[in-house]
Amino acid sequence: MKKQLLLFAFSALALTSCEDDNIKAYEIDMLKGDWKESKREVISGKDNKTVLNTQVPTGCSAKNTLYFRTDFYTSYTAYSGNGIDCQVNAATTGKFTYDEENKALNIKFDNNDEEKYKVMVLTSQDLKVMTLSNNIDQNGDQVADYTYITYKR
Repeated sequence: MKKQLLLFAFSALALTSCEDDNIKAYEIDMLKGDWKESKREVISGKDNKTVLNTQVPTGCSAKNTLYFRTDFYTSYTAYSGNGIDCQVNAATTGKFTYDEENKALNIKFDNNDEEKYKVMVLTSQDLKVMTLSNNIDQNGDQVADYTYITYKR
């Protein structure tokens, strides 16, 4: 009986020790691939509810793509142009880190400062992040406001 109890205890320990790695692998796997920005909202830092500004990408900027791989590589491609004549305007690559417990996503593109985000929503089709870097007061209430960026597949 003691051997069975001991075996059960070791099995439970082994299963729970892998849980965090599995969650991280699952969330990184959901993050991988191409994301297109669908909305950018500035929310009041005072109440974190009041929408101060909303922008929806149109034209060529609707093709801008943020890309993640499971080896922590990331890239961003921006498009510009008129009508359907869209051309790559800028492309950059870099690395990212992701802390699944705190939902902290940090992106460091080559030759740029690290940008910090909090992941608010992550599903197979939706990614919504809150910017934690370079936030400024946009409505004059002396409190820095947050930008929320929503991406779709």
